[in-house]
Amino acid sequence: MTPGCIGWRVLTCRALILFLSAGIVSSSFAHGVSGSDALFIQQTSGMQLFPFAYLGAKHMVTGYDHLLFLTGVIFFLYRMKEVYIYVTLFAVSHSVTLLYGVLSEVQVNAHIIDAIIGFSVVYKALDNLGGFRRWFGFQLNTKAAVVVFGLFHGFGLATKLQDFSLPAEGLVANILAFNAGVELGQLVALSGILILMNIWRKTDAFPRHAYSANVLLMSAGFILMGYQLTGFLTLS
Repeated sequence: MTPGCIGWRVLTCRALILFLSAGIVSSSFAHGVSGSDALFIQQTSGMQLFPFAYLGAKHMVTGYDHLLFLTGVIFFLYRMKEVYIYVTLFAVSHSVTLLYGVLSEVQVNAHIIDAIIGFSVVYKALDNLGGFRRWFGFQLNTKAAVVVFGLFHGFGLATKLQDFSLPAEGLVANILAFNAGVELGQLVALSGILILMNIWRKTDAFPRHAYSANVLLMSAGFILMGYQLTGFLTLS
């Protein structure tokens, strides 16, 4: 193997590890709806399919808590069929609660929901480490867990839109477009993650660093939980 190839693979591993640690950035990077996007949402009227689809895609691509969870889900999935099944389960479940939460105006506490989303990252990292069987003597059904946490992720997306007074005219079409954008953004982000993962898996470093990467992933989940619970207690 050439030195250049080794250097490229090392850089790839480092890039993926840096991505996994994205959840430990300061609270100023907590994802939500940016000022310009919020202004657009508040001023919109009628059907705005492409703008809402763009907002959905942008939110998912920058939604590091969702991406950290998905990274954990696909971490040890080597066959595309398995990746497709798990990602589809996640997509369907978060689509249900996103649409239901906004259209039915069900109010949930954003900090609690986002803390649960942080916990989903902790769960998946612990599952990847074999912690449930080793420490608790049982193994959760991974597909069922992805569905359940997907429902909470959908409510998390809904809370971002519930902060604004969305006009009734064209609401259903706009939310469907937003959800379509979320799925598109998820596909784009996940494709990039899979490319990095596949390159990393072909290196000798992957077996050595997989454990550390999941510990880092779990740490990021705990930090996300702590930040959101602190916000909940402070506001309460």
